[in-house]
Amino acid sequence: MAVGIFDSGLGGLTVLNAAQKHLPDVDFLYYADSAHAPYGVRDAEDIYQLTRKAVNELWSRGCALVILACNTASAAALRRMQEEGVPEGKRVLGVFVPLIEALTERQWGDNSPPREVAVKHVALFATPATVSSRAFQRELAFRAIGVDVEAQACGGVVDAIEDGDMILAEALVRSHVDALKRKMPEPQAAILGCTHYPLMAESFQKALGDDVQVFSQGDLVAASLGDYLQRHPGMMGTGEGGFLTTGKPDVVSDRATQFLRRQIRFQAA
Repeated sequence: MAVGIFDSGLGGLTVLNAAQKHLPDVDFLYYADSAHAPYGVRDAEDIYQLTRKAVNELWSRGCALVILACNTASAAALRRMQEEGVPEGKRVLGVFVPLIEALTERQWGDNSPPREVAVKHVALFATPATVSSRAFQRELAFRAIGVDVEAQACGGVVDAIEDGDMILAEALVRSHVDALKRKMPEPQAAILGCTHYPLMAESFQKALGDDVQVFSQGDLVAASLGDYLQRHPGMMGTGEGGFLTTGKPDVVSDRATQFLRRQIRFQAA
């Protein structure tokens, strides 16, 4: 039995790692569309088509539930996929909602009207496609009012991480934080709206300052997933766990092993 986790590349490994620690008895089938990464610079239709193809592949391999660990895919494709309908007994979920629930201090499934929350000034760091979609702001508006969100498109960060160039990634993080602070000098909280960015969490925190609360997704999504599976045990699926990529398996495996600091072996999708 396996739950599917999809990402355009390796960023979703931060979600997978947290999910494996939180749910040690659950198998996961991870799918990295490395041949087409990064998604953050693609248009919405392209992102949708690539995401749908990957999710269909995970469903076909026995995953009843697929988590879009890619924020760009969640922003550009999730709602459309859900509106067009999914096969009976299948589900696809995104990673925005657990993050917003934590930011707004709501319990899972709290569908009460939006209300004022303590945090008023929020910095959102995300890919260009996620920023342009305004999906985060839309989901936040369902739960909170009076929150000012300043979004910063972080071009180049995902590419640098995927290439293993962490020095460049750190320099880009500092540059993007500086650009954000010119628009919002004193954010109270910062959202790392891409699953690659937790790999640079210390760099974001250092550039923002210790007084800014930084939210990233791994543990939040893992806890939410655990709650979901407890209430829907039938969504555990029938497939086997493992790692799939549309890229070159040896190259992707080496980079994944560096990221997680444990042996990861991808197979061709």
